[in-house]
Amino acid sequence: MAATDRAIELTTAAASAAADKLGTDIVAYDVSEQLAITDTFLIVTAANERQVGAVVDGVEERLRELGAKPARREGNREQRWVLLDYLDLVVHVQHSEERSLYALERLWGDCPRLELGVEEKR
Repeated sequence: MAATDRAIELTTAAASAAADKLGTDIVAYDVSEQLAITDTFLIVTAANERQVGAVVDGVEERLRELGAKPARREGNREQRWVLLDYLDLVVHVQHSEERSLYALERLWGDCPRLELGVEEKR
C-alpha cells in the first residue's frame, strides 16, 4: 500500500514551506509499507535552533491552510529536533548536528523516496 494522495499533498506542502524558511537537505520517504502509524516522513535540516523554530512555524502555518493540525509535537523547547505528527505525515526538523548524528536516512533509506519538486533556497 502506497502513501495516500492526502499524505503526499501534505508532504509536498510541508517541504515547500520548509524550503521557504531556508531548510536544507529536504527529503521525504514513503514509509507506509514499513509503518502502520504514518504514510510519509519528511526530514529537514536547519542550521541553528532559531532556524529550526522558523521552519517548524512555516510548516505548521502552511499545513494549517490545508486544514491540517499536528496531533502531536515534540522537541519544541530545545529546538534541536522537532517532530510534528500529522498522522499521515511525520515531519522531522533537525539541527544540522542532530541530522548527522541520528542519520534517519540510514534507517529509512530503503523506503521509496518521494519526489518533492521543491527547490531549496541557499
